[in-house]
Amino acid sequence: MSMCDAERRLLANALLDISNEWFILLSESCIPLYNFSVIYHYILKSGYSFMGAFDDPGPYGRGRYNDNMAPEVDISQWRKGSQWFEVNRKLAINIVGDTTFYPKFEKFCRPACYVDEHYFPTMLTIEAGNLLANRSITWVDWSRGGPHPATFGRSDVTVEFFKRIVEGKNCTYNNRASSICFLFARKFAPSALEPLLQLSPKVLGF
Repeated sequence: MSMCDAERRLLANALLDISNEWFILLSESCIPLYNFSVIYHYILKSGYSFMGAFDDPGPYGRGRYNDNMAPEVDISQWRKGSQWFEVNRKLAINIVGDTTFYPKFEKFCRPACYVDEHYFPTMLTIEAGNLLANRSITWVDWSRGGPHPATFGRSDVTVEFFKRIVEGKNCTYNNRASSICFLFARKFAPSALEPLLQLSPKVLGF
């Protein structure tokens, strides 16, 4: 729960600046896939916030539900999602101000239930599900298997690698089909920095 506590504190501090309207959680291993202008207007014009929240009937979704979460959270409302999100000011206030769901997750979501994968997606789906795009804007690669996504180093950073990330993708943006689905990507090791800087003007546009 300490991880979500940290995220709530980050949001609380960011909310103190009344000019902040959107809040994006990224890690130190994330990189932008487009320049600032593209990212800013993508979020500005979106009618939804980007929080992955899906109903997983398997052992890593509903299998982590604890009956003690009821009545605040029914198993049909239990959601799983990525830790990396973008939320608007209204949803950020919901996250920081929550006192209804927090005690339940703190007490009953213990390993193999992981709070950062379930708390915000479940709570926001219940309170404001109509404001969620139900997908993340941060790309990760799970194809190598294991409990963590792939980490990319110097040898991975090529033009072809970035084409694989940004091309051939299909998603919904403001209820219309879109080929721009991800604005950020992870996980990149420190060794990837030099080739990223060399390629970014040509591939990323900045």
